[in-house]
Amino acid sequence: MPHLPPLSTSRAWRTVQRGFTLIELMVVLVIIGVLAALIVPNVLDRADDARVTAAKTDVNNLMQALKLYRLDNQRYPTGEQGLNALIAKPSAGPTPPNWRPYLDKLPADPWGRPYQYINPGLKGEVDVLSLGADGQAGGEGKDADIGSWQ
Repeated sequence: MPHLPPLSTSRAWRTVQRGFTLIELMVVLVIIGVLAALIVPNVLDRADDARVTAAKTDVNNLMQALKLYRLDNQRYPTGEQGLNALIAKPSAGPTPPNWRPYLDKLPADPWGRPYQYINPGLKGEVDVLSLGADGQAGGEGKDADIGSWQ
């Protein structure tokens, strides 16, 4: 059996000590914190942009369904019938003679609220809009309304 030389105490100490020091851990945490501070605001802005884009797409889809409704029935749904006239045949008001389902379901806006329908419209023949991030009429920037007139 070969004889192994004895380990020196400094070499033995280095092989036993394999963890990170508190300073090394703190440096890593500071680096992660700085990176998060730089990246998170950019990611959150992208989420807001994605919501606005989704709302614009939904408004366009609702307007297309309303135009088909008008082609079939010679008029848009009344303000009282609202967007529900696209998924269920209205029983009140002028009943549409050639009604068919125009959508499977009504989408909610990206902030979880129903889209608004105005007939007669304020900015067009009819208006479909989302009240935006703040849920209030009007607003500017990311809180602005997103409507069929845009």
